[in-house]
Amino acid sequence: MDIRETIANRLERVGWCIADGVVSPQLAAELGDEMLALWQNGDFRPAGIGRGGNFHINTKQRSDWVRWLDPQLTTPGQQRLLAWMEQLRLTLNRELQLGLFEYEGHLAIYPPGSHYSKHLDRFQGTEQRTLTCVLYLNRDWEATDGGALRIYCDPSDAGRYQDILPLDGRLVCFLSGRFAHEVLPARRNRLSITGWFKARS
Repeated sequence: MDIRETIANRLERVGWCIADGVVSPQLAAELGDEMLALWQNGDFRPAGIGRGGNFHINTKQRSDWVRWLDPQLTTPGQQRLLAWMEQLRLTLNRELQLGLFEYEGHLAIYPPGSHYSKHLDRFQGTEQRTLTCVLYLNRDWEATDGGALRIYCDPSDAGRYQDILPLDGRLVCFLSGRFAHEVLPARRNRLSITGWFKARS
């Protein structure tokens, strides 16, 4: 079974999944090195919460830094990743009839000590963000480095969760409006490309 079909199967059964090795170590290294170069060049901005007139910075809620992906300004490595994500979109629409039509995403860096408190990825009043996909780009990550993604597996039981290490080349997908999650404090730079497949609301 193709890894994209495996992701679709897992999403259908439980609504979230972990898929390791979806990109080659070479591509993961290329994407990670590009991110670090942009970071060192000052091309990231503090991440905020809310949208439109409600957008604001709240470092008690989240303290990561982001750079939004511009489809017109992507690198060759990012283009290969976006092509893979497009194939995932087509697979999910074929297998699960999700009606996904668009992908938006950003590069995210969590410097040492940064975090993102418990939240849902779907904005209030809209159902456009349907599926969250996070690709991690962290070579030689250890449990002692912190920065785990804590996903609350049962919306009716806040005490039931799973901590997922942000290992290099690991993709985590989950239904955006169903699963609350948080990022635990990282002890070294934690890199990811986070994106959302959207459906028309």
